[in-house]
Amino acid sequence: MTTMTGRTTGQETGQETAAQSPPRDVGSDIRRHELAAFLRSRRERIAPEQVGLPRGRRRRTPGLRREEVAQLSAVGVTWYTWLEQARDIQVSVQVLDALARALLLDPSERAHLFQLAGAVDPTPATVCPAITPAVRALLEQFEPYPACVQNSRYDILAHNRTYGLLLCDLEAVPPEDRNCMILSFTNEDWRSSIVHLEETQRLMAARLRATMAGHLAEPAWKMLLKRLCTQSPEFREVWERHEVVAHRGKRKEFLNRYVGRVRVDHTDLWLGPAPGPRMVTYVLADEASRERLEKLHAIALERRPTPPG
Repeated sequence: MTTMTGRTTGQETGQETAAQSPPRDVGSDIRRHELAAFLRSRRERIAPEQVGLPRGRRRRTPGLRREEVAQLSAVGVTWYTWLEQARDIQVSVQVLDALARALLLDPSERAHLFQLAGAVDPTPATVCPAITPAVRALLEQFEPYPACVQNSRYDILAHNRTYGLLLCDLEAVPPEDRNCMILSFTNEDWRSSIVHLEETQRLMAARLRATMAGHLAEPAWKMLLKRLCTQSPEFREVWERHEVVAHRGKRKEFLNRYVGRVRVDHTDLWLGPAPGPRMVTYVLADEASRERLEKLHAIALERRPTPPG
C-alpha cells in the first residue's frame, strides 16, 4: 500500500512538474541561431584595416577575429563567443549598438540585428518604412503649409522646407535631437517660438504618457523619458501630474523669428492602421498667416535649394 502510494505520488509529482515547466520557445532558438550566423558573416567580411587594426602575418580567419570584435565593442571575448555560438544570453541595446558600430552595419543591417535580438533600437529612426517617395512628395506639395512626419515617440522623421524653419532651423539640430518633446523642453529657439508654451508642454506630456502605456518596456521609450527627466525640471513637474489626453486637432500660434506671429490649425494624418507614424499638418487659420507662411517658404527656398532628407 505504501509502495503503491509512493509510486502514485511520484507519478503525480512528475506530471505536475512537466505541466509546470515552461514550453520551449522554438522561435527564440531560431532567432538566436540566425543572430549568430549574421554576426559571423558580418565579422568575416571586414578587413582589419577598415577598422584601424593591423593584419599581421598569421591571420587565418577571414575578416576580423572574435576577440577583435569584442575589443572594438568593449565587451568580453567569452561573452561575444557565446553570442556567436547562439547561447541563451541576454543582450542589452547598448551592446547591440556597439556591435552595429564595430561591424560597420548599414541602416538595414542594423535594423536586422535588433530584430533578431528581439530588441528595439533606441536611436531615433532615420529610416522609416512609412517615409516613401510618395510621402516625401506629399510633404512638398503641402508647401507653403508646414508639414512633417512624426512617429508615436515624437521623433521627426521627415519634414518640408517651411516646417524646417517654423520653430527653429531644424537642419542645424543633430538628428538624435530632432524630437518634439526634447525640443519643446530643451531647445531655446524652439521654445521661444511657441506662444502658449506651458499649455503646449502640458498637453504634449499628457499625450506622451497616454501613448507610452503601450511601450513601457521598450528601451527607446525609457531612454527618451530618462533624458527628459534628467535635462528638464519643467518636464519632471508636468510628468508627475499623470495627466493623459488623446491626440486631437488644435489651433496653435507660433512666433517665427523671420515673419512674426503665425496662427494655424493642427491636424494629424495617420499613415497606417495603428497609431504609429503620422503626418502633422498645419493649415492656415487666417489671411495674415497665409502671407507670412508664403514669405517663410520663400526664405526656406533661398536657404534650402533641395528638400531636406
